[in-house]
Amino acid sequence: MGSLSAVLDEPLKYPFARRDESVVDNYHGVLVPDPYRWVEDPDSEETKEFVEKQVNLTNTVLKTCETREKLRQKITELYDFPRYEAPFRAAHKYFYFHNTGLQPQSVLYIQDGLNGKAEVLLDPNAFSEDGTVALNTCAVSEDAKYIAYGISSSGSDWVTIKVLRIEDKHVETDTVSWVKFSSISWTHDSKGFFYSRYPTPKDGDLDAGTETNANLNHELYYHFLGTDQSEDILCWNDPDNPKDTRSASVTQDGKYVLLYTFKDCDPVNKVYYCDLSALPDGLKSHRGKKNLLPFVKLVDNFDASYLDVANDGSVFTFRTNKDAPRYKLVRVDLKEPTSWTEVLQESEKDVLESAVAVNGNHIIVNYLRDVKNVLQLRDLKTGALLHHLPVDIGTVYDISARRKDNIIFIKLTSFLIPGIIYQCNLDAEVPDMRIFREIVVPGFDRTLFEVNQVFVPSKDGTLIPMFVVSKKDISLDGSHHCLLYGYGGFDISIKPSFSVTRIVIARHLGAIFCIANIRGGGEYGEEWHKAGSLAKKKNCFDDFISCGEYLVSAGYTQPRKLCIEGGSNGGLLIGACINQRPDLFGCALAHVGVMDMLRFHKFTIGHAWTSDFGCSENEEEFHWLFKYSPLHNVRRPWEQSRDQVSQYPSTMLLTADHDDRVVPLHSLKLLATMQYVLCTSLENSPQTNTIIGRIDHKAGHGAGRPTQKIIDAAADAFGFMAKVLDASWVD
Repeated sequence: MGSLSAVLDEPLKYPFARRDESVVDNYHGVLVPDPYRWVEDPDSEETKEFVEKQVNLTNTVLKTCETREKLRQKITELYDFPRYEAPFRAAHKYFYFHNTGLQPQSVLYIQDGLNGKAEVLLDPNAFSEDGTVALNTCAVSEDAKYIAYGISSSGSDWVTIKVLRIEDKHVETDTVSWVKFSSISWTHDSKGFFYSRYPTPKDGDLDAGTETNANLNHELYYHFLGTDQSEDILCWNDPDNPKDTRSASVTQDGKYVLLYTFKDCDPVNKVYYCDLSALPDGLKSHRGKKNLLPFVKLVDNFDASYLDVANDGSVFTFRTNKDAPRYKLVRVDLKEPTSWTEVLQESEKDVLESAVAVNGNHIIVNYLRDVKNVLQLRDLKTGALLHHLPVDIGTVYDISARRKDNIIFIKLTSFLIPGIIYQCNLDAEVPDMRIFREIVVPGFDRTLFEVNQVFVPSKDGTLIPMFVVSKKDISLDGSHHCLLYGYGGFDISIKPSFSVTRIVIARHLGAIFCIANIRGGGEYGEEWHKAGSLAKKKNCFDDFISCGEYLVSAGYTQPRKLCIEGGSNGGLLIGACINQRPDLFGCALAHVGVMDMLRFHKFTIGHAWTSDFGCSENEEEFHWLFKYSPLHNVRRPWEQSRDQVSQYPSTMLLTADHDDRVVPLHSLKLLATMQYVLCTSLENSPQTNTIIGRIDHKAGHGAGRPTQKIIDAAADAFGFMAKVLDASWVD
């Protein structure tokens, strides 16, 4: 394994981090030290100094990584290709996002009809000089006269909504602040829109995104166009349940607004509705009043997920997992709210990921079958199958369609497909999926690579699907460097997608890339999710470790050539796995990970994750968490086994100063702990593999990151990987 210390003038010296041994918490009779509690204050001088020293150390290490600049150059070259999203329609206008290649942010274009001349409507690159102000969300009014758009700075989840008049591209004076975890939904009269927000922080001038206090009391508002935010209508709140979040959606016929309430990250929600057409004088009648909108409770418990697909007057079709862990379609008349009927029954194996009403009385259903999407056209009324819609093997990234339209657009991507946008005319007797636009990457030859899917037995015998992407006809002799990626949480499926970076490391470092679709995700529905949650979270780690062991035993790689990577919940996965099996991996890249499993619920939106993790305030759940919490399970491997040369893999913990989702304190605490326990607390420690942190500036959890920051982070992470795994560069 490559030794970074050998190329430095002297052994790597880790920064001093004060240990406050007086900080000890009592969890149900178990005393747990927290000596780095002080890094929880991001504004303290001590934390700032610690971060600065870690940044300097990491920069010193990265300068020794010979392939880093080659990676940056090649990733930049391959990244420079035009990218498009599927067009979407409002009135007679079409809108789409496009990036010429290396633009920091994609640009929103508009055109009259499909054959009209395209012009720039909204260019987020003009929001800031360095590209760190991003377009977070947008919604076009029904008549296509206005677009409300949310902007966020430095990757923060906080959003400020502005309004643009489309005809002359005039930015209105409207400014809606302190928005987070919100949709934007216009009423059909184009007089305003619904949105969700938190109360203004006490310190209103704070650097939004660096704070760590809990997000509480999410509220639904309606903003009238041309008015000050102080005049917005408070439509719904629930002070008795301050941790709930909510979003609103106006139905396609404009008659109703649906209110969805979520208690955490579990796929369950309440559904209320308000008949907008029944309001005297519309929403104006509520201006200046303290009473909330007269929402009617349709589903008033958290026993299942409900998402509207379509409505005909008071008759609604919903996608739900009620008694159907792989989801189904049901129908209810608001006039008879206790009478629900099944429209499309649950599949025996496939997961119904989405259903979109199109062309009057049709729906496109999108199934996930062994982590690959399958599209069907069905009858909205009966659920009967009408046609299979043929697409390449991969991930349906977007279905752009409205019920009133017969022309739809579908975007697909996969490991070796940068992107295909299909156009389909549903009026045809047999719908024709013709290519509307294909995204081409100059210099990329997909015929040089192959994708295989294997099913790996986990510790308990459960078969775990894993994709293996490699150059064609490789020898299974254990000689290859390998990157294994995983997530395993929150009902999120990790599906095939195109990555310039992965293509570059496969081509020039000879690396094999693998995705392990471990339990905890949504790949096989809610049962698969629950099998990797709460008391069963250990299954996630067992699955991932089993996939790593398979790659070694099948001859793809060796432990010293195996790098593991994950982000957010996947960062937790990496932290737990290097604690449990440090001998199995040569390198670990943990992005924005949840590392302190005893205190995560205290910061920003962390309380919502207790649905997957549990909470240390509950005694039973504390013991689950304490067993695998990365921060609390760093051990010296050489003291745990007879192998005196055993040590942790070279590790890079990646975080960002404006990550207000998984706040930086998680990575900073673990970084200080690993450096102390494994390195600085001993003279001549056997731990010679490097432990460093990459702390990005003016960046967040990942969303809205400008192109150059994406490239820089990839070059740093995989330059580090190449160095410590002794991966040679191949032109």
